[in-house]
Amino acid sequence: MTILEPLATEPGPTGPVGTWEDVALCRDVDTALFFSDDVDEIGDAKRICLACPVRTDCLDAAVDRGEQYGIWGGHLFVAGRIVLHKRRRGRPPRTPRPGDTFPEVEVPAPYRRLVTTG
Repeated sequence: MTILEPLATEPGPTGPVGTWEDVALCRDVDTALFFSDDVDEIGDAKRICLACPVRTDCLDAAVDRGEQYGIWGGHLFVAGRIVLHKRRRGRPPRTPRPGDTFPEVEVPAPYRRLVTTG
């Protein structure tokens, strides 16, 4: 299946479904959310991805295109690598803030080579 290949001909929320992008939950969300450096916004973007029915299609497409930055398929890409943990700038607080962690999404085996360590 290619990125632009139709997924189905069943009617979607706005008519016939054409591509995975047509059913992605982020289709009506400001794309700036998925390219933010703010930990809270990264968490918000990842939560949208976690509920998305085409999350794996999005991740596949991002890897195929060589995306360098942003949230794709529920994963944070920085310099073309998947970053599992990101913290706020500056010294970490003694007691973690509620928004200091964001949802973790399991990395599919074929893409574990993209995970940054340390």
